[in-house]
Amino acid sequence: MRSLREIATEIRIIWSQQGRGVNFAARPYLEAMLELESIDDQYYAEDARTQVRYFLANAASFKGSDARRLKDELRAML
Repeated sequence: MRSLREIATEIRIIWSQQGRGVNFAARPYLEAMLELESIDDQYYAEDARTQVRYFLANAASFKGSDARRLKDELRAML
């Protein structure tokens, strides 16, 4: 299983390549995930699971086959 940091890096690259940039509502959670290794880590007062859930809830504009694959990978971690 890959680290959250690795997944978040790939998300940022692919989302940027789509020409729209990361959605403003999803950005803080993606940035948090860039600092996390494991789904069991803490990010300040919240856990990584919360960051991933909030990212998924705000990443509706991240679309396409790569987006589905990456979102599924995050869901599997939860």
